[in-house]
Amino acid sequence: MPSESSPDLKFEIGHVLFIDIVGYSKLLINEQSEQIQKLKQIVRGTEEVRKAEAEGKLLRLPTGDGGALVFRNSPEAHVLCAMEISRELKKHPELRVRMGIHSGPVNEVVDLNEQTNIAGAGINIAQRVMDCGDAGHILLSKRLADDLVEYRHWRPHLHDLGECEVKRGLRLHLVNLYKDGLGNPHLPEKLKRWKQTPVAVRPGTAPRWPTLLIAVALVVAAFALVISSLIFLHRAPPTTRALASAANVIGTLAGIPEKSIAVLPFENLSSEKENAYFADGIQDEILTRLSKIADLKVISRTSTQHYKSAPENLPEIAKQLGVAHILEGTVQKSGDAVRINVQLIKAVNDSHLWADTFDRKLTDIFSVESEVAKAIADQLRAKLTGHEEQVIAAKPTDNPEAYDAYLRGLAYSLKSTNTPAALLGAQKYLKEAVRLDPKFALSWALLSWVEARGYLTQALQHTVALREEARQAAETALTLQPNLGEALVAKGYYHYSCLKDYDTAVRYFEQARQFLPNSSRIPEMLAYVARRRGQWEQSESFFNETERLDPRNVSLLSQHALSYKDLRRFPDALRKLDQVLDITPDDVDTLVVKAAIAQAEGDLPGASALLAPLHPNADDINAVETQAYQAILERRPAPIVARLKEILAEPDPALGFYNGELRFWLGWAQEVAGDHAAAQDSWRQARSELESFLKEQPENRLLISDLALVAMGLGDKGAALALSERAMAVLPLEKDALDGPAPVEILARVAAGIGEPDRAIVALQKLLSIPYEGALASNVPLTPALLRLDPMFDPLRNDPRFQKLCEEKPK
Repeated sequence: MPSESSPDLKFEIGHVLFIDIVGYSKLLINEQSEQIQKLKQIVRGTEEVRKAEAEGKLLRLPTGDGGALVFRNSPEAHVLCAMEISRELKKHPELRVRMGIHSGPVNEVVDLNEQTNIAGAGINIAQRVMDCGDAGHILLSKRLADDLVEYRHWRPHLHDLGECEVKRGLRLHLVNLYKDGLGNPHLPEKLKRWKQTPVAVRPGTAPRWPTLLIAVALVVAAFALVISSLIFLHRAPPTTRALASAANVIGTLAGIPEKSIAVLPFENLSSEKENAYFADGIQDEILTRLSKIADLKVISRTSTQHYKSAPENLPEIAKQLGVAHILEGTVQKSGDAVRINVQLIKAVNDSHLWADTFDRKLTDIFSVESEVAKAIADQLRAKLTGHEEQVIAAKPTDNPEAYDAYLRGLAYSLKSTNTPAALLGAQKYLKEAVRLDPKFALSWALLSWVEARGYLTQALQHTVALREEARQAAETALTLQPNLGEALVAKGYYHYSCLKDYDTAVRYFEQARQFLPNSSRIPEMLAYVARRRGQWEQSESFFNETERLDPRNVSLLSQHALSYKDLRRFPDALRKLDQVLDITPDDVDTLVVKAAIAQAEGDLPGASALLAPLHPNADDINAVETQAYQAILERRPAPIVARLKEILAEPDPALGFYNGELRFWLGWAQEVAGDHAAAQDSWRQARSELESFLKEQPENRLLISDLALVAMGLGDKGAALALSERAMAVLPLEKDALDGPAPVEILARVAAGIGEPDRAIVALQKLLSIPYEGALASNVPLTPALLRLDPMFDPLRNDPRFQKLCEEKPK
């Protein structure tokens, strides 16, 4: 057993035979089990396997749909074994097996059962060679074939196939082995497609790793080949210290902590594609257990979800996420049976550290999540406290139906958008979960979070009843499990989003840290709290902390960008928004914010270039309103009038009061177009629709602000002022530095429109001196450029005080 102080130094040449069953994932679970058992019998019955095992010179690595055999007794053993297996497989045509063979450096590791296991380039290349084949193929690496060709009995049966692009950007030279009806003489389909692809457009023709990293990787490969050649020629092997040193250089270059991991989205292999929620849930539950180990750095799911479709360059992904290890997995659910395959990969050299397959019933699913987390902790040599061991092993519920409902609700809550549909779906299933198991604390906590989120964003009805539901759910979770980190976070979030009680919220968030050491959500929430307190520098510090744990969370990056936007640090905001677009190109919300910033800077042509290609749906309020604001600023409102009429011809009930808000924009566009009568009709209808929501949502400051602007348009000065002051009372500036100034902007607009310039000027002077989230469209704060362009401030044009504000730079 290698010492813990130098685990990477036990390199030697292994002769690897990689085997798998073609089309395995499409088989029924019982068929999979039958074929795996038959394949095991065939492999174990071969003379080469029996001989190597008797000599203690064989290692086996199961992979779920096959396995790898590493021979350490003869440079021909893996090839001879492949021929034996191929001969036996002719008796079992139902077994469609392919094989890949390579000899190269391997490294011994020790698994949870204190058994010797293997990792390293030798096994990785063998797997990739195999991946190029079809059923029946026995493929060899060219490096191995060059050695075998020196043997007279192998030379006639080795058929050069040339190079092929294999997984994760690597190109390999392949050789096909077939003789006496064994093997498959046909050109593999993958290689056929590769040869038919024009060289100029072949994947992998451009380097994907940074140049220096490629150079170091080539050094490592060179060392491996030297060692391999010397062993085959029976010369004294050189020290492996150089190989380990080169590998350490890569780690040093990356500067990434060794005890760090990202859990990539698990692939759903179930025949029922609607079971995708189950695969997502298993991934998230394993990640959650790992994140509660303080000795690990665990990347949040919101960053890993972008790698859902067959990631092919793990070193690059690891670099983007800032981790040393990657966990991949597949989930197959059929009835109450589940099969989960997982593999832990050391990303810097793409080597497998550990893999396992779990066949369980739904009633025993938690043991899998626990075992995987423990195995990873062991492989990464993470220290676990007694409490962490208990948390990892804990069962959140004994009711499988409740857990299934929870996973469905979790899947909705994890959607990147906070649309009414997503939050309503989450709320529905989480309520079902706690109905089925009233003691399901984790589900109560998530339910509270979803409802508080819907209350804050107003994606759900902004009612007292919803706020009370969020409170009760959080308190129930805490009563059931006082030390549940998620329950503490939920209670803190309730105080933050529903009560604006920031001191209490911070107290709960800080208390939760000890139970959720890798939670990116806690520093994220602390960033939001600091921002609303007007502590902008502290908020930025929390954002930076969060991004280290969640570097590719587009929502988080967008919020950081919005902070810069609110501070009027527009270049910083645009830089952060470009990071978002690197992850999600052509994201409409991001392009809309960039356009709004262009508007704020007075660059209407730039804003138009960003907005013109967009065709947002009616429920994309920000995009539609930003396009409307652009038309109004340009004073060319005819196209947007037609678009708004089209949207409002069949209003979507799910949009709630936002239909009335869109009618306000329609009236404003009609007024700018000179159609005063039409504007009045639109505003009267808007007032009627908005007032119908006010009784149930008396503290909805957005709704109140909309009514104030509509009253101004209708010339109802008293109502317009009263509603403006009511909005300021609901959300005082002193209580919320982020959103609190927005009602002041509404007051400034109303005062300008009803002929109270003194009041408007005082409000504008205040607004231009502070950062805040604007009141209209994409919430850009007022700037001198917007004052110059916005028709709502036309009544102030001749006031010298206003003219001065239009020329000043905001502070």
